[in-house]
Amino acid sequence: MKVTVKSFAGNDAADIELNDEVFGLDPRADILHRVITWQLEKRRETARGTRERADVARTGKKFGRQKGGGTARHGDRRAPVFIGGGKAHGARVRDFNPSLNKKIRALGLKMALSSHAKGGSLVVMDNLAVEGGKTKTLKGDLAKLGFGKRALVIDGDLVDTSFAFAAGNLHEIDILPAVGANVYDIIKADTLVLTRSAVEKLEARFNG
Repeated sequence: MKVTVKSFAGNDAADIELNDEVFGLDPRADILHRVITWQLEKRRETARGTRERADVARTGKKFGRQKGGGTARHGDRRAPVFIGGGKAHGARVRDFNPSLNKKIRALGLKMALSSHAKGGSLVVMDNLAVEGGKTKTLKGDLAKLGFGKRALVIDGDLVDTSFAFAAGNLHEIDILPAVGANVYDIIKADTLVLTRSAVEKLEARFNG
């Protein structure tokens, strides 16, 4: 698959050949759904477990008479009404760490990239350098390129510093290095923007 490489200057560079094994697959909704569900579950954090009545190390002996004491008829000091007693219906540790085969995860990422490539919402940039790192300059460049309502920009090992500064105040632009590319963010974006370096890193990630 050939894609024209664009630049902020408005000049189209030479075409780049994308690997069909990474960008040319037919997306499957069931695979994408499994990977996104797994990814969102991995983000969840469980509550810290609390000690309930059975977990508290206190005496179980009935500390007072049933009648005649002038107080409530308690059984032992582990009851939740006492200081140091167990908590009633306390928070419990839950497992939000599902497993998913690495091959399925890799396939889901390939299909997410392919969905943008086949849908025409993939843009490949020569580089992300913004003159002076100015937000105003970047907004003008984006208006010419038409990145859509929400764009995900993926660079190589590190995101270009001038672009990161310029896009810092733009809520419609999300930025990731190539190592952080994931199915959820890619699918959520209206436009996927990759640099040449990002394309090389992503293809090497699957071919390595």
